Amino acid sequence: MNNANTFGQKGEDSAASFLCGKGFTVIGRNIRMNHLETDIIAKNATHIIFAEVKTRSEYPTAISPYKRPACAVDSNKQKRLIAAAEEYLRRNRDTTNDLQPRIDVIEVYIKPESDKYKVLKIVHIENAVHR
Repeated sequence: MNNANTFGQKGEDSAASFLCGKGFTVIGRNIRMNHLETDIIAKNATHIIFAEVKTRSEYPTAISPYKRPACAVDSNKQKRLIAAAEEYLRRNRDTTNDLQPRIDVIEVYIKPESDKYKVLKIVHIENAVHR
């Protein structure tokens, strides 16, 4: 993997597969509405989730200078995620009315190996962002 976009894309691919394994159907990826963006939109029988994916190459340890990737979802990012979810729900009211909306953060830890990668760990933080 030779750049940050490819690295992030591999993380999003892994997160999407992870959600499918949990019984969700991915209905959109990298959905843009004006200046707002959502990495993954997925649904199951009861929920529609808007997932923000954060990808890193190693899991932070006690001696690591880096915090958990979810910490990158600061208050400004949270406001944009909420606005994106609300706009999507408004535009798609007829197909999302019966579903409970939720904003999740998915941390993906991957190890780059040339043009391939290995998923080390996925942490799914449900209902990570609230109004």
